Amino acid sequence: MTDMSKKDQLYQLIRANPFISQQDLAAGLGLSRSAVAGHIAGLIRERRLLGRAYVLPDGRPVMCIGAANLDRKLRTLAPLQMGTSNPASAEEVFGGVARNIAENLARLGLPAALLTVLGDDAAGAALQAHAEAAGIDTRGSLRLAGTSSGTYTAVLDAGGEMVLALADMQLYEELTVSFLAGRRPQRGAAALTVADLNLPHDSVAALLADARHDGVPLVLVAVSQPKMNRLPLDLRGLYLLILNRGELETRVGHPLPDAAALQRACRAVQAQGALHVIVTCGGGGVYYSGADGIHHLPAPAAQSIDVTGAGDAFAAAACWSLYQDSADLRLACRRGLKLAAMTLESALTVSPLLAPGALDELGDADPAAAIPTLFQLD
Repeated sequence: MTDMSKKDQLYQLIRANPFISQQDLAAGLGLSRSAVAGHIAGLIRERRLLGRAYVLPDGRPVMCIGAANLDRKLRTLAPLQMGTSNPASAEEVFGGVARNIAENLARLGLPAALLTVLGDDAAGAALQAHAEAAGIDTRGSLRLAGTSSGTYTAVLDAGGEMVLALADMQLYEELTVSFLAGRRPQRGAAALTVADLNLPHDSVAALLADARHDGVPLVLVAVSQPKMNRLPLDLRGLYLLILNRGELETRVGHPLPDAAALQRACRAVQAQGALHVIVTCGGGGVYYSGADGIHHLPAPAAQSIDVTGAGDAFAAAACWSLYQDSADLRLACRRGLKLAAMTLESALTVSPLLAPGALDELGDADPAAAIPTLFQLD
């Protein structure tokens, strides 16, 4: 029996039991432990394994890093009047950009992990329990004693459009460079990293440096115009930046009155090192980078009930598409627009209609829009 067939047999044994010991592998294959170690080293070099405990590439999670909040939504019951009391309804839901993306991905059937910071309050316990019930791996997250969990309060008008939002997210300053370094083995086992800009500037820079070094594709999702200062000037290592029109205006430092100006701004961001850019424009659809320029897709018609979480759903669906079966950014945006529309039509931050297969009918890639392959899983 050849060495190659022994290595393939060893690979199949590890697939069946990723925690099998080298001694059991040696006994099962009639090899010495040194020979087993040599074959394992070869499989790791070929990226068929990702190291101890023999992490298989087709089971790698999407690693989401950033905010997990308790979201409070206040909806006015009549036209809003500033400077006075307004009748409103109120509700509390689980939110946070990274958490929302992770829940969308988990409900779509992908393995999802979340690195965040939670307080030791009832909200933190509820956030963790809800994430775990949704199938999100939160084992690397940080619990801070004597600290309240993050909150996000949105004031919505009677049509569900945001009027004002207030965020208490100081605890995410604890997502430091040293915190990320301590989770590097866990992050290195991911197929894709998605981080929001609630992270400190230096932490985002560290993720970019790791992406350049480790080769795990990195997607950054903007959260607001004030937090665009968290995004480093040097974007080398960034596979994809997702942001809205206002956030792009903040990045480039001037208004973007038309499509031509927006396209020039996208090219400027790419010149700073980002490989690809997606710009969401609400009802105006999305712009995305392609091999031959910046392209536009219109938004599908949707009956908006609540805008909260729609942008996060778009980002999640785009990442699902890139992970799942395609490096076609046009197809990723089509899927993102569909999931955003589903979320707009739901009163919840994550649509209850989500399930594995929800995006499968959008499966016809456009060859003209193809971009370089993102993943080689095996």
